[in-house]
Amino acid sequence: MGRVARELRVIHDVVCQMDIRNSNNQVYEGWLEEVRKVAHVMEDIVDEYLYLIDQEHDLGCCFYLKQGFIKPESLLYLNQIAFKTKEIEKDLAHLSEMKNRWVPMIQNEDTSSSNYIVKRSQDIANISRSLNEEDLVGVDKNREILEQWLARAVLECPVIALLGMGGLGKTTLAANVYRKQREQLQCHAWVSISQTYSREDVLRNTINELFKDNVSVLSNTAAMDITCLEETLKRFLEQLKYLIILDDVWTPQAFDDLSRVLIHNDNGSRLIITTREGDVAALASPEHILKLEALPEDKACDLFHKKAFPIDKIMNVLWS
Repeated sequence: MGRVARELRVIHDVVCQMDIRNSNNQVYEGWLEEVRKVAHVMEDIVDEYLYLIDQEHDLGCCFYLKQGFIKPESLLYLNQIAFKTKEIEKDLAHLSEMKNRWVPMIQNEDTSSSNYIVKRSQDIANISRSLNEEDLVGVDKNREILEQWLARAVLECPVIALLGMGGLGKTTLAANVYRKQREQLQCHAWVSISQTYSREDVLRNTINELFKDNVSVLSNTAAMDITCLEETLKRFLEQLKYLIILDDVWTPQAFDDLSRVLIHNDNGSRLIITTREGDVAALASPEHILKLEALPEDKACDLFHKKAFPIDKIMNVLWS
């Protein structure tokens, strides 16, 4: 019975801890509900045992117990408690097997779903970056503003933020301007951050973009630790005029992880971030936040027609 009581105390602790950590996990919640039911039965068994001991705890009973004698009714109750205890131990073993059987499956599915979402977001961003000039609709005004900010005769490096909900064309706008402006600077890089990112990978990808024509440097980046990556990036940017795009930044921390190693060298460099989060956009100076809005109805229809009925494909069908 002492073993059951100890197990019960641990179960209470586990249930409380898992309630906190997995409050939004339906599979865990279903399993925990079964654990709670077993715990309640265990509490009843312990209570029955303690009640029996309390009722029989008199001098006569102690004498009989010491001599190896137990009253028939007490023996019946003890046998029932022993049977219930064995059954509850079977239930505990089954709960453990059930958790090992089903919970990892859901955890793996969650991970796969997360990986799919990240990959899908990256694919969409890549498509947005590759759109041609004729595919763009309703970006003229915002593009003009962005190009004016980049062209200002300001030596210090401003942070420019493109803010808006997903699908409004932040990446498309940034990519269109980036393709036009990058050749006017000494070096340039496009870095995708995404919601789940590795700081080390982001730094390495940035260096790979900046050093894409330098084979000797690229061959060494794989062996660099994060400190070496930071120092390499700082040394390279120290005397150069650069344009760097940080695409799809979700948190201020993600921005800080990279921006603090970017040298603000007063050489006329520019840094653009795209984000859907207001607290990230607030890291830019107020006069350099461009908030994108949804297209008006006529422009949205134009975009739909371009995508649904591309003229080149229609002409090919007609000619065939």
